[in-house]
Amino acid sequence: MRTTLSAVPDIDEDLAQSVADRLVEVEQRLRDSVATSDDMVQWTGRYLMDAGGKRVRPMLVLLAASLGDVTREEVLDAAVLVELTHLASLYHDDVMDSAVTRRGAKAAHQVWNNSVAILTGDFLFARASALSSSLGLDAVRWHAETFERLCLGQLHETVGPKPDEDPFDHYLSVLADKTASLIAVAGRLGASLSGAGEHSADVLTRYGEKVGVAFQLADDVLDLAVSAGSSGKTPGTDLREGVPTMPTLLVRQRHAESPDARTQEIIDRLEGDLTSDESLAELVELLRGDPALERTRELAQRMSAEAEAILDELPASPVRDALHAFTASMVDRQR
Repeated sequence: MRTTLSAVPDIDEDLAQSVADRLVEVEQRLRDSVATSDDMVQWTGRYLMDAGGKRVRPMLVLLAASLGDVTREEVLDAAVLVELTHLASLYHDDVMDSAVTRRGAKAAHQVWNNSVAILTGDFLFARASALSSSLGLDAVRWHAETFERLCLGQLHETVGPKPDEDPFDHYLSVLADKTASLIAVAGRLGASLSGAGEHSADVLTRYGEKVGVAFQLADDVLDLAVSAGSSGKTPGTDLREGVPTMPTLLVRQRHAESPDARTQEIIDRLEGDLTSDESLAELVELLRGDPALERTRELAQRMSAEAEAILDELPASPVRDALHAFTASMVDRQR
């Protein structure tokens, strides 16, 4: 695992140790959850898991559960559930995006093929669904609703906005479904299954929706601003596939309202041939110096501030402080 609580600095020492200890257990349960005698899936199912990851979603489950009784067995299972679901979605996303790398390693479909990667993702979704059944009917429903939103988010991203739909509203709704829905359910499961109460569960759900969008907007910045060696992903993957991001939407808006030579050059490159690594790198470099990148960063910070305001509905406590620090770690990332 690439990081544990290094992403959440300056939190209460006892709380940090409690979460760290349970993350170790979550990691072992993750591996146990995909154990199989199938010769193929025993390798493909662990491929992205073994590549690492920050385990953001399990960490949120455990922080939310620290508002109640974090020692409950179902809390650990919920942390495994959300990470399994996230991992499954990555196998699918990398096929959809024709991604070359993931977490510093070759994307699964590059190692095997598209069909193997997709079916491995389906296998992980199946294991996650089985795990949800042990957590009660509410957890099954929340997980199913989240799975639906993940699918709809990917579908709406692929199809694009309707002719009369605002492209910015469409994009933010895609982020809410594709990213924020799983972060929101992580907060809900942690608070609910720990017995923290309905108020805490509601706060953590609404918080997850906001911080999830902020997290993805920050990712839009990182996709352009950080090298592949630092992020583990190929910079500009979305550009090559023609997938809109907030910086490109802002550039297109500026071009429509007040075109200039530099903006025109970016638009021409966006709509040109990006199959070569050289042409993609040149476009990434242009966008790195464009004001749209800073505007996207500012938008991520604004959404982050809204998420933190929701947290302030909780009573003051070391857990609330840790959640504030967690928010900053989600948005103020360098990789």
